[in-house]
Amino acid sequence: MPLQKKQIDLSRFTILIRGGGDLASGVAWRLHNCGFRVLITETSLPLAVRRKVSFCEAVYEGSTEVEGVQARLIERPEQAKDLWQNGIIPMLVDPECTCKDMIKPDVLVDAIMAKKNIGTSIDDAPLVIALGPGFEAGRDAHFVVETQRGHFLGRLITRGTATPNSGIPGKVLGIGSERVLRAPASGVVKTITEIGEKVSEGEVVGYVNGSEVKALIDGVIRGLIHPGVNVTKGLKIGDIDPRGNVRHCFTISEKSLAIAGGVLEGILRVFGKSAE
Repeated sequence: MPLQKKQIDLSRFTILIRGGGDLASGVAWRLHNCGFRVLITETSLPLAVRRKVSFCEAVYEGSTEVEGVQARLIERPEQAKDLWQNGIIPMLVDPECTCKDMIKPDVLVDAIMAKKNIGTSIDDAPLVIALGPGFEAGRDAHFVVETQRGHFLGRLITRGTATPNSGIPGKVLGIGSERVLRAPASGVVKTITEIGEKVSEGEVVGYVNGSEVKALIDGVIRGLIHPGVNVTKGLKIGDIDPRGNVRHCFTISEKSLAIAGGVLEGILRVFGKSAE
């Protein structure tokens, strides 16, 4: 579908974001603070690790707040309007994103981070932007935003794809896979530590189906999956930051904000005031 440039009327402009994890939430937070109306859709059991900066936590708690911005769970798309009027981001459990037919968003952002396209079409909205690998700009979405750390992080891709997923966590202070907590077995997660707590190498931070989850490095718990959810063996369920800065656990990352900047650029390229 060819793009048609036109000016933005923020009082009527709606952005629908698929996914409410930390990267999606960084996008939602930045766009909300720029004055856009944002609606987030999620699954009934989100698996976000960085829960303190993920709006999807509202699915479990009814509402949540990330750096001064509140999100609240709604049951029906038509309830979004009242929340927008009160400066609150609505969150809807709608994994298939069927609400798009009622909301009729100006922009749809696929921020599920599934590393593949699981249902987004370039025809879903006048402008469709996808985050990360699994999408081709010009076919699956109008634009793709690079999500891999490095020189091209946050860059808007107008043709082609983002860097393929390497499966290797980015390094922090030279530490990569050791900072990630993974489920040692399949089953229900039980945590005995909290996000923001400092831990030592070898310390037990939780259990999955009775099997211990141990810290592999010293640091601070930057993220932990919601307790009580059922996970599969090997799934990422936590993250330890070796820098030990507790504030980082409760603030949006530079990666999320860089990606959000790429999404904002895409919107302004198409709908911006200078686009005649």
